[in-house]
Amino acid sequence: MDKSCCLGLVGGLGVGATVYYYEKLAKAHERQGRTLDIVIAHAETSRVFAYVQAGDRRGLAEYLNGYIRRLRAAGAEIAAIPAVTPHFCVRELMATSPLQVINIFDALVPELVLRNVRRVAVFGTRFVIESALFGELGGVEVIRPAPSEIDFIHNTYVELARSGKGSDQQHREFTTLAHTLLRRHALDAVILAGSDLALLFHDDNIDFPCIDAAALHIQAILRRLLV
Repeated sequence: MDKSCCLGLVGGLGVGATVYYYEKLAKAHERQGRTLDIVIAHAETSRVFAYVQAGDRRGLAEYLNGYIRRLRAAGAEIAAIPAVTPHFCVRELMATSPLQVINIFDALVPELVLRNVRRVAVFGTRFVIESALFGELGGVEVIRPAPSEIDFIHNTYVELARSGKGSDQQHREFTTLAHTLLRRHALDAVILAGSDLALLFHDDNIDFPCIDAAALHIQAILRRLLV
């Protein structure tokens, strides 16, 4: 089988999201009779959160670059981060990374334009929600849920990332909240802006309009790998 170019994945943010990307990338290669060439480094969610809370974009970029340099030394030719929160420093990271970084927002924003999405809510960490995806969505209006709803989304998301598994109750609660936000704010869609949400949602169990940032990111990575 022909190999693709080597992907370096900064994993661990959280583990379930990394496994999800790995599985999807491997299966896509298998379908095309190709061999996935991948190396993975394990970063720490708590360190990323600390940099984001401190507003330290340069510090976070250098932290992530430490892993990207290790991935390059292991043979990686391009890099990706299978999580949204670390993209807090994406501009600084792309300017300084020793490898090309496949940016999740470069995959998400064109999809919003294509689907004429103008008004959204976001499911992800508190940092992603309260920053409106770090201001990377251009003219799209991002509606902020109530403080108690943000607490629920963030705390549940962090638990998903920590445990690497989701429950039927969490799925029901997120689904109920999505419908509430859609009605209350006349939204076009909910953005699933957290890779670990794949532990709860897949194509067969979503009954509300949504855009899956992780799925779009994986597609963008595959377009680069399967050339």
